[in-house]
Parts: sequence; C-alpha cells; structure tokens
Amino acid sequence: MTSDQDFRVLLVEDDQALGAMMRDYLMDEGFEVMIETRGDTAVNRILREAADAVILDVNLPGLDGISVCRTVRRSYSGPILILTARGDDLDEIVGLEVGADDYMRKPIKPRMLLARLRAHLRQSTVIGEQNSPAQISVGGLTIDSRQRSFQLDGQPISLTTAEFDLMWLLASNVGQVLSRDHIYQTLNGFKYDGLDRSIDLRVSRLRKRIGDDPTNPQRIKSIRGVGYLLVSDS
Repeated sequence: MTSDQDFRVLLVEDDQALGAMMRDYLMDEGFEVMIETRGDTAVNRILREAADAVILDVNLPGLDGISVCRTVRRSYSGPILILTARGDDLDEIVGLEVGADDYMRKPIKPRMLLARLRAHLRQSTVIGEQNSPAQISVGGLTIDSRQRSFQLDGQPISLTTAEFDLMWLLASNVGQVLSRDHIYQTLNGFKYDGLDRSIDLRVSRLRKRIGDDPTNPQRIKSIRGVGYLLVSDS
C-alpha cells in the first residue's frame, strides 16, 4: 500500500502562521508539502505540479478558494479539501457543488485534517488494490478501478476522486441499498455525524454527470430515510 511519504500536498493558505503550522504537522507525518499563498497563482500550480491533494483556503488574495476549485476541477481529479473561517452553510454547499471533496471549518484541528486527508488519498489506493473485478459494467455504465476511468454508453466521463470512489462503491454493490452511514464511513474512514451533506451533494453531482433526472432518478435511486441504490438496469 502507498505510504504517506509518497503523497505530495499543495497547501493554499495566505495566513503564514497557520500555513507553517499545517505544513510542519503534515511533514512530520511523512507528507511532502508545498505552500502557495495566492488564489490566482494557485490555479497554475495545481494544474502544473499535479499534487496528490490540495488543501485550499476560501479567503485568498487574487482569487477566492471557491473560484480556484471551480477553475481547476475539470482538469484536476485529485482530492480538494476546502478550509474556511466562515460559518455559513451555504459556503459548504457551494464548495461541494463546484467539486470540493471535503470542507472543514476553522479553527482547524490538525488530527482531523490529517484523518480526512489520509481517508481521501488512501481510498483511491484501496480501490486500485482490491481483489474484486477491475471493471464493472451496469446498464451502460462502465467503471474501471485500475485505470480509474468511467464511461457512459462508451463515452468517457470525467469524475473527481471523490465522485469516482462513490461510483465504484455503488457499482460494487449494485442492487443493494447502501445507508448514508455506510457510504460515509467507507469513503471517509470515520462515522457519519448525521449532519454532513457531502454524500448527498456527491450523489447529486453524479446524477448530473450521467444524465439521471434528479426529480425522477432511474440509475441512482434515493431510498428515503436510508440511503442510495444503484439499479442493475435503467
């Protein structure tokens, strides 16, 4: 299995003291950490340096973190964790809708940041190392865990790391209802608190990607009060 020493993280944070603290903490845990302090210059670095993960503050000079995420998401498929000092739930929803994989409010607890970062990075590694079939085809959807590719009716569809991991989990359990708690714990490595809406938003994004009508979904169905089901035929 890949170790933390193999992971490179780009930290985009304009607070120099906080940035240095997070860098030192993650480096002590074995990560290679690069720092960027401006949003406008972060875009090129994210696309050019292809770090394994990006930790992105919302309030940045030059370009805010939400806009940075929106700009790079189509080309960058690695995990993006957004940090914010704001307490507005709307920011969380917008951040996740533009493609962020996770969202954490300041003040940041280093151990929680580490846990979430590791969960997002290692989930893709675990999927690639599983003994289950490398490719699953369900009703026109084809998902390949080795190449981390996804196709709809033979046409490639670009997914973020978090979207791919969720799609693989649903496809691996096609025809079975998966609870939010199970999905959250499997993908993130810790228990669902009942409040986090990232799974629901990720499902919403997946439906858009595959043309599944959100008002009457035929591929990824919501099971009220329980969770989600990927149907075997559509």
